[in-house]
Amino acid sequence: MIDRDGYRPNVGIIICNAHNKVFWGKRIREHSWQFPQGGIKHGETPEQAMYRELTEEVGLLPQHVRILGRTRDWLRYDVPSHWVKREWRGSYKGQKQIWFLLRLVGRDTDVSLRASSHPEFDAWRWSDYWVPLEGVIEFKREVYKQALNELVTHLGADKGPHSGKSSEELLRAS
Repeated sequence: MIDRDGYRPNVGIIICNAHNKVFWGKRIREHSWQFPQGGIKHGETPEQAMYRELTEEVGLLPQHVRILGRTRDWLRYDVPSHWVKREWRGSYKGQKQIWFLLRLVGRDTDVSLRASSHPEFDAWRWSDYWVPLEGVIEFKREVYKQALNELVTHLGADKGPHSGKSSEELLRAS
């Protein structure tokens, strides 16, 4: 399902623990780290897709998390043409994503990278919210920065350790 501008609808998921550390998954058999993400199927809302991807990629169920916020609009990134399947070239530019910020209310042991028959990740870790993005594939970095900047305001509302600080203050501190 590609829109008329050439972007595939997708969700991105930032999971925070009680200490506002964020979940990073290591792409299977690669040296890049990313947040869970995945396509929105025909007839799904972004929230339904988020819960499906959350279960498929990290084994978490709706009762393991609480939604803190989501991006207001779609965030887009272009995929380099050499990454695009030959049959999609000319019609596919990249992904447009709605990002969700979740609070893990379950336990670390609820995470299961083998919940799906096609795992996305072979390792995971908790990292600081403002961890440098060098481990993220280059063409996704700007969207990650935009999502983190927009969603950080929801951590303050959740009474996390950064409450009361603006995203600009947090960026300068990181």
